[in-house]
Amino acid sequence: MSMKLYFSPGACSFVPHSLLETAGAAFEPVMVKLHKGEQNEPAYRAVNPRGQVPVLVDGDATITQIVAIVTWLDAKFPEQQFLPKDPFARAKVLETLAWMNNTVHPTFTHVFMPHKFAGTPDTQAELKAFNGKTYAGLLQEIEDMARKAAEKGQPFLGGDKFGPLDAYALTLLRWGGFAQIDPEGYPALWAHVQKVAQLPGVARAIERERLQINLYKAA
Repeated sequence: MSMKLYFSPGACSFVPHSLLETAGAAFEPVMVKLHKGEQNEPAYRAVNPRGQVPVLVDGDATITQIVAIVTWLDAKFPEQQFLPKDPFARAKVLETLAWMNNTVHPTFTHVFMPHKFAGTPDTQAELKAFNGKTYAGLLQEIEDMARKAAEKGQPFLGGDKFGPLDAYALTLLRWGGFAQIDPEGYPALWAHVQKVAQLPGVARAIERERLQINLYKAA
């Protein structure tokens, strides 16, 4: 088995995890328990000095960062069409994927781990509250994407094929539960996420990671 995916349950590594399962790829899933600090251990730092997930090891190649891994998997499994073939459509999917990764994701990090960005409890609480509202607005943008796709009869966010946008949308909406955001408040996105969760490859990744999709609990 030449491929390894280093992942953490519920993290953004769910994106390549679900793509690999969808492709029916032979790979070794290696769990990294972020809550136990395994990403900081010397053995893992030797794989990724930045101490982040995901990491894809494919033979002699080691690749980090979501956009880079997705691009690699699209080239490795072209029959899956994880990214559109049309150059403009492909660019727009990568544009949205990068936005999910560099804007929506970090906003949630400020909600989930405000201690990374501020040293006092009061400032951390302010960061969490402010970014929680911002995150809700960003999810609304993805809701609009899902609604427009449904109106066009487009089955997935990136086009006719399941791809990284769908897996990331599932992850981001799921995270909303930690920010006291009810996923049912985004009806088009919630319906899309539930449909995506039933795809065989995605379902296998969910089962391995033991994920609950709706984490919202009313206060």
